[in-house]
Amino acid sequence: MSNENTNTSQWSLVVQRVTSSSVEVWVGSLFPTLKKPDIARVELTLPDGSKQTKRITKEQWLRPFDKLNQRFYKVIKFTQLTPGKSYQVNFVRRIEANGSVIPQSWQHLRSGAFSTLPNRIPLKGKKPFTIALGSCFYNHRDGGRAAAAYKALYQRGADNVKPDITFLTGDQVYLDIGFDSLSLIPSEIRQRVADDYALHWQAMGSILCNGGTWMLPDDHEFWNDYPFYKSAIPQLQALRLRHVRKAWDAAATDGVKNVQRSVPFETFSIGKDLSICIADLRSLRDENGFTSTAVLNKIKKWAHELRSPGVFVAPQPLIVEEESEKNLLSYTQQYAELLQAFSVSGHDIVLMSGDVHFGRIATTPLGNGAKGPRLIEIIASPMSNLTYLNGIAADKPKSKPVKFPAPEVCKLNNWKPVKVTYNKLYQVSTKKGNIFSAYPKTRTREHFMTISFSRNTASGTIDLRADAWRIRDTRGPKMLPVKDFDRTFTIKLK
Repeated sequence: MSNENTNTSQWSLVVQRVTSSSVEVWVGSLFPTLKKPDIARVELTLPDGSKQTKRITKEQWLRPFDKLNQRFYKVIKFTQLTPGKSYQVNFVRRIEANGSVIPQSWQHLRSGAFSTLPNRIPLKGKKPFTIALGSCFYNHRDGGRAAAAYKALYQRGADNVKPDITFLTGDQVYLDIGFDSLSLIPSEIRQRVADDYALHWQAMGSILCNGGTWMLPDDHEFWNDYPFYKSAIPQLQALRLRHVRKAWDAAATDGVKNVQRSVPFETFSIGKDLSICIADLRSLRDENGFTSTAVLNKIKKWAHELRSPGVFVAPQPLIVEEESEKNLLSYTQQYAELLQAFSVSGHDIVLMSGDVHFGRIATTPLGNGAKGPRLIEIIASPMSNLTYLNGIAADKPKSKPVKFPAPEVCKLNNWKPVKVTYNKLYQVSTKKGNIFSAYPKTRTREHFMTISFSRNTASGTIDLRADAWRIRDTRGPKMLPVKDFDRTFTIKLK
């Protein structure tokens, strides 16, 4: 018997950290009511139809949340895979015999699919290497729409937009939403955090099991404006109590480390054509910086050593103005150092981010030279909007700041401010709100983006194409999500 329906299954399979020769598969359950299987298997089907199988025994299951025994997971790694090939993966458990009532059998729990990374960015005219980008998912009124839209594009979309891997850049859960966040009892806080993960992972199931996924936390994986807690928001006042804050922070950190499996810094490359850096700029944030000095130095080293265009994946944008809640610009010294490192790389940097509840693409030169490298900033947010009172956080696409970077950063780097290029064609559309509805404020349409890369031998460039996809608007016999941009965004990277 299969329990595959995304909206009802309490089992999870998440494909993570795909390389050209390996994959990591997260399996288990985040719900408190399921029994740990005595014997389970993860089965990998190879391109030739043969299978590799890894067994999980009862004592091998791990706890995703410390002090909560009911929920469990295991990460299985397969190696010696072939670059640029498609694989299927299945998660099954053994049903133990019970006299003459139940015969011993194997139950299929979840399945997934992925492709290993290619050795090089594909040539123009072939299927490009494509990254899906999304952030900000609130399951209250999603109803499985985000997962269905993504799955449709992954399974039935055209080759030029079908995702190979996915970056989810923050707020995959909203742990601080709802007045039940006010509990003062540590055990209830832990259960609340774990329950939120269970419900969000259930709703996003078909995103997480199709293609390799990397996840970064932003503040709502902890609480609004984390790690700062002296907020005026009513449901966050309990954070002023040390025992509440300690329990909440510990449970949230467990979710980031064991469920999302985010790390402060990691990189990988597609041959010599494209280098990708993924940086958690939230978990280590404090009064002095958006990350530690050690992590910042690793990012700077990555930028300095670029020999190809770079993709920088972060939970917040760089083209910003300072706001009441701290953003990356709030840490002027680290922000300036980061931009300086990007500017001397000699190569274009594509920033993929979210957080801000609007979607858009903007470009600007890096440094003083108009002919130098560029920053191409791609923001995709949200996948699912907040509702009711929380819906006031909805926002419209913004065309600011006009000049970049901020004056204090220009002074530190000895730069002159340059113009930021925005195009209304590449701002995700909005939908009107109604004060008497679940969505009180005009908000950006729920969406994710796809960013495709091809190798252009004629121009000697890597060609980038980007589209935004409306999650709640599907058409045609294949029920594919509708494009939000009237025209595909294109740029040649150097």
